[in-house]
Amino acid sequence: MEKDITIEFTKPSFLKRIKGMLSVDFYRLFHTPLFYIFLFIAAIIPALVSMGSMGDTSETTGMFTNAWQIIASDKPLYVVSNIGEYANMNMVFIFGGIMVSIFIGHDYHSGYVKQLFTTHSKKQDYMMSKTIISAFSMMCMCITYLIGGTLSGALTGLPFTINVGSLILAILGKMVMSLGWASLYTFINVIFRRKFGISIALCFVIGTGIPVIVASSVVGNSPILNIFLYGSSVNASLSSNIISLITCLGVSIVWTVIYNIVGTLVLSKRDCY
Repeated sequence: MEKDITIEFTKPSFLKRIKGMLSVDFYRLFHTPLFYIFLFIAAIIPALVSMGSMGDTSETTGMFTNAWQIIASDKPLYVVSNIGEYANMNMVFIFGGIMVSIFIGHDYHSGYVKQLFTTHSKKQDYMMSKTIISAFSMMCMCITYLIGGTLSGALTGLPFTINVGSLILAILGKMVMSLGWASLYTFINVIFRRKFGISIALCFVIGTGIPVIVASSVVGNSPILNIFLYGSSVNASLSSNIISLITCLGVSIVWTVIYNIVGTLVLSKRDCY
């Protein structure tokens, strides 16, 4: 008597799919010079800025009076009046956007995406994996920036006096915002996946905070405006408290959810290649 043998193929679970995609992305990240180049860039930015600030602490030039100002501003700044006020860890989000654009742009130009979506149809997995890998990259850039900033601060001869708790909260606030920025940059690169130059330029412009400056000049300066357009990154200042960190974390999560959902819809409705 013969028995019927039925072979059932079960679809991999969400966690298994994400784990597999992340393992590939992390392997590619750690084996590309691009990642280490941007870590180095993040580390030397404070030194370049500090060289310009040595010997000049006037308000008109916006240079530093405290070594930790290379990490974060003294207080939340929704609109900067000069470049010195922005010369802190926020600059990681500018170069981080460029790195994300190059990393995702390579996916499309190398044919990796076409191969991926041929065998892996879950577009939300791609969005989440790229967001996580990009956030991880920018967090690493924040760490190298912190190391470079500390060393550069010592060279300026400026005082290191600071509320340690507020400094730690400011650093953590910048780092958790990396997730929100990564989701935004991933979304932008999905929209302009065939226009590499536009995606890099747009990520750079948004990272500089220009949209906030323009909008505030029209409707007036407002913390609410900052939260929607700049992810509350400036709330991570040297006067930070636990509410500042919670705000940064909350906004970062909201950004991530929104941009991942919309980005997934874009990938699902349009030609992915």
